[in-house]
Amino acid sequence: MNPVRVSGIRIASPLVAGFVWAFIWLGLGTLALSILLYSSSMPETKLLSWVFGVHGAASLAGGFTSAKRSGKRGWYIGAVTGLLYALAVVIIGFLSQDIGFDSRMGLLGLVAALAGAFGGMLGVNAGSGSNTRRL
Repeated sequence: MNPVRVSGIRIASPLVAGFVWAFIWLGLGTLALSILLYSSSMPETKLLSWVFGVHGAASLAGGFTSAKRSGKRGWYIGAVTGLLYALAVVIIGFLSQDIGFDSRMGLLGLVAALAGAFGGMLGVNAGSGSNTRRL
């Protein structure tokens, strides 16, 4: 008889897994920025660099996860995950708040792609299929 596995959901696609983890980190970063705004006297106009930092961290986490699951071509799959993440964020911002397209959207895509590629390079080497020798 096969054991029943109740805990945890396994996402088969590396890109989807990275995308999900990127949005989890985006939620945590947004919560942290909200607490920062609430507890300090920092105005919302000074928040742009922090927002790009949160998007970069979320893209890095997504690229790490997707490349770790993939096990190959880390920078490539990480950059693709970062670009898809940035595209989803831009589309959600456009549809929900009617935000126009400007140079910040291109900068967001660049930050997300670079952070995702870096996370992918780290993730592919952290995966279980890495070629490391044991001494």
